[in-house]
Amino acid sequence: MLTAACGRLVSAPLSAVARKWLHASVSQLSADRRGKAEESPRALDPVLLEFLVCPLSKKPLRYEASTNELINEELGIAYPIIDGIPNMIPQAARMTHQHKKKEEMEQH
Repeated sequence: MLTAACGRLVSAPLSAVARKWLHASVSQLSADRRGKAEESPRALDPVLLEFLVCPLSKKPLRYEASTNELINEELGIAYPIIDGIPNMIPQAARMTHQHKKKEEMEQH
């Protein structure tokens, strides 16, 4: 029954507005793919930064545009932002140099 309903939806003619939207979407997707190699990584939406906190410390994060990462200064870790989406999984974070230097000084 579901297959029959899906078949009717696919075979239904598209309205002029739907055809224009579909054409524009496909054209934009093609342009995005062509420009992907020369395009810089998508930055984080500043509004998101107001709501995001480190999943480990629950403290606010700082956005670093040069590396496109969210930085937790206290813990010395950086979360990557991939295609504009922060990867907040602790295992995906990298240690920052500042934290490493601090640990070295504490050991000596």
